[in-house]
Amino acid sequence: MLKTYIRDLKPGKITLWCYLIWYLVTVILYFDPQPRIWINSLGISAIIGTALLLSVKKGAETDHWQTFRLFMMPFGVSSFAALIKSKGFYLVFPSNLQHLGVLIGACLSFLLIVGLLKGWMAPHDEAGA
Repeated sequence: MLKTYIRDLKPGKITLWCYLIWYLVTVILYFDPQPRIWINSLGISAIIGTALLLSVKKGAETDHWQTFRLFMMPFGVSSFAALIKSKGFYLVFPSNLQHLGVLIGACLSFLLIVGLLKGWMAPHDEAGA
């Protein structure tokens, strides 16, 4: 089931997974246990996530994963910004080359897995058989 999900990922979702991997590895490398960072990020997530949800909601039904992403993204952005503050980052890239290598390696590993699964598990064309 996981292999099929990864095989069927479209480029946009692959990009979102890379963003998540970059975020999670950054959290691991630069974790700060101060509750203030995480509480502020939750507050920003609630405010911005609600606004984003209202802007895309078309009816009573909502896609639960889309809703989750609309709240997770502001949480990720605000906590990421707090974690990297004064750590020598250039945009989202750390000046520490070892950390940069870990981040790039994590994303490239994911892309390699996706590429391998897409190549090895490509659907067969039954019409030509």
